[in-house]
Amino acid sequence: QVQLAESGGGLVQPGGSLTLSCAASGSISSIALMAWYRQAPGKQRDMVATITSRGVTNYVDSVRGRFIISRDNAKNTVYLQMSSLKPEDTAPYYCYYNTGLRIYWGQGIQVTVSS
Repeated sequence: QVQLAESGGGLVQPGGSLTLSCAASGSISSIALMAWYRQAPGKQRDMVATITSRGVTNYVDSVRGRFIISRDNAKNTVYLQMSSLKPEDTAPYYCYYNTGLRIYWGQGIQVTVSS
């Protein structure tokens, strides 16, 4: 089992910045793919950014250039630095951890972009 603890969400004005963190604990895999997803009200849960154990990243087009995903393998933690935030970025954000055999999800953390 893997437990995921997310932190860093909150309310921010348009154009502002936030950084999300997700710390994994338990049966850690050194090759796990980590990612952030979000799910706007009434919509499906969509990928925001992914990062492999070697640091290869991928982003959805709507956040490329504004968000940066990174990870600290020694701390089993993935980060999502979000800047130039827009109201349409508002959603609960979910940490994703894929060992190759099983997928784990965090409980979700709310990000609200509003003036």
